[in-house]
Amino acid sequence: MAGLAPAGLHAAVGRALAQLDGVILGKAAQVRLAMACVLARGHLLIEDQPGVGKTTLAQALARTLGLDFRRVQFTSDLLPADLLGVSIWDAASGSFRFQPGPVFSQVLLADEINRATPRTQSALLEAMEERQVSEGGVSRALPDPFFVIATQNPGAFVGTSPLPEAQLDRFLLTVTLGYPDVRAERTLLETGGRSQSVRELPPVLDPATLLAAQSEVDRVHAAGALLDYLQLLARATREHPALASGLSPRALLALLAVSKAWAYLDGRDAALPEDVQAVFPALAGHRLPLRGAPGTGGIGAIVTGLLRDTPLP
Repeated sequence: MAGLAPAGLHAAVGRALAQLDGVILGKAAQVRLAMACVLARGHLLIEDQPGVGKTTLAQALARTLGLDFRRVQFTSDLLPADLLGVSIWDAASGSFRFQPGPVFSQVLLADEINRATPRTQSALLEAMEERQVSEGGVSRALPDPFFVIATQNPGAFVGTSPLPEAQLDRFLLTVTLGYPDVRAERTLLETGGRSQSVRELPPVLDPATLLAAQSEVDRVHAAGALLDYLQLLARATREHPALASGLSPRALLALLAVSKAWAYLDGRDAALPEDVQAVFPALAGHRLPLRGAPGTGGIGAIVTGLLRDTPLP
């Protein structure tokens, strides 16, 4: 499958999206954002209450993409070594032997990440940014592709610790699934939630094909006018009176990458302002700290206003 022509690659990605839509009912926009996140080599944070399909989306995505999947339930007693791995003394060889942790997988689901301590949350930083793990003075590369999906319960839930800003910035996009619409919920009731088991999903892509699709996304063109628009948006966030800080240069590069991925999913070889506007709320919302108490509509209203008031170049 890795030798597919560009048109064949795009068609395969389209089939993967269609399969995911058949499992995650009524959430086409969120599924598309998740796929764009993967194609842009980013990591995804899913914020919502339990029971709305966060884990199902992560498992379905891994199965559909043909990637190795590991799940870690984050708890208050989870240690960094439980996630990254540890060196164990091997008496037979007279040396230490590294026992890899679950982070050494192609898709890692960090379930309820904000129930762990900040120390364990931070253990993911190097893995997410550098795609490697350092232990015992040795750096070990993670698989390629490598994709972290973290789920997060609302901050008001008992036993949660807010993610630090540096950790939040490592997530390319944040999505919220929310309740299903009436039709999707009725389908769940009629089938008992078993309309299509995640475990039965066939792989549509494989790792080599996904890497090839990511390379195609890199080649999506971004004209100078589009880069002007990105800079105007960044400046608007930095000058907004309700925001403590705006988008960083790293966040701007991330916005460009995921905008290209969104254009690729539409079958285009050039990104447009409409692509930027489609992904901007999911990229900017968790990166823009408020200066004071949230006003009416909170950060969502501010992001909407930024898109409305920033002129196209």
